[in-house]
Amino acid sequence: MVWVSGGEFLMGSNSHYLEEAPAHRVVVAGFWMDRTTVTNVEFKRFVEASGYVTLAERPANAADYPGASADSLAPASALFVRPARGIDRSNHYNWWAYVRGANWRHPRGPASTLKGLETHPVVHIAYEDAQAYANWAGKALPTEAEWELAARGGLDGVEFVWGDELTPGGQHMANTYQGEFPFRNDCEDGYEWTAPVASFPANGYGLYDMAGNVWQWTTDWYQEHRRIESPCCTMENPRGGEREASYDPLTPETRIPRRVTKGGSFLCAPSYCRRYRPAARMAQPVDTSTCHLGFRCIARSER
Repeated sequence: MVWVSGGEFLMGSNSHYLEEAPAHRVVVAGFWMDRTTVTNVEFKRFVEASGYVTLAERPANAADYPGASADSLAPASALFVRPARGIDRSNHYNWWAYVRGANWRHPRGPASTLKGLETHPVVHIAYEDAQAYANWAGKALPTEAEWELAARGGLDGVEFVWGDELTPGGQHMANTYQGEFPFRNDCEDGYEWTAPVASFPANGYGLYDMAGNVWQWTTDWYQEHRRIESPCCTMENPRGGEREASYDPLTPETRIPRRVTKGGSFLCAPSYCRRYRPAARMAQPVDTSTCHLGFRCIARSER
């Protein structure tokens, strides 16, 4: 872990997506943060020690989804599936599929394995999975403000984690999507899916992958400053029916409670989704995991 000095910083942005506005000054106390997102080998260690089973590996509770079919309650997770040209790009469900057997052990579908992916970030992690790991490790998940302060690495108000230019000197600084999203990924940064953690330069605090690679959970309930106009990266569980109870005290009318995720992922593209910036944020339903969603932990003990 690395120490992130507390202080005041400019959170959010008035220049990009509406849900990031308004930019405002925030004060955060110092904390320790994991240098990288949690990897497959680290998560495996937790599972072997605790016997934990992730949400994507469990059948859904039928009582939570009245009216859902038995088939839709099977263990599953959301997977990116490259579509054919000609689809409606305003509907992000055209490239997301809810795939039975996709989970952290099988990150790219049921036939895939973790071979060669040991140091890649663990994915298909729902909020309760990340929280369970943090509790086991004696750590915590960050708030949205803590995460954004850390991501900025001491650079207040800049567009990216590393400055104001996406590829300074032609260098790719994060694992994102190059090409015509979602049809063609040119992989100019060297990766089509996730990259091993720390494959790109660290920010000013020595933290890796605070942009791109995988979205990261925070503890904040999602409060809608403004409506999300282009929800390219979030995925709601398509089990049908209505989940019986919302337990988000900030938006009790929301059918599935949502937490804030930060950082963008390998699926964020300049041609479609510019959410690989520290101010960017997405609302992720807590009952859903995806192939580009992971986490890292913090500790709030004194330095």
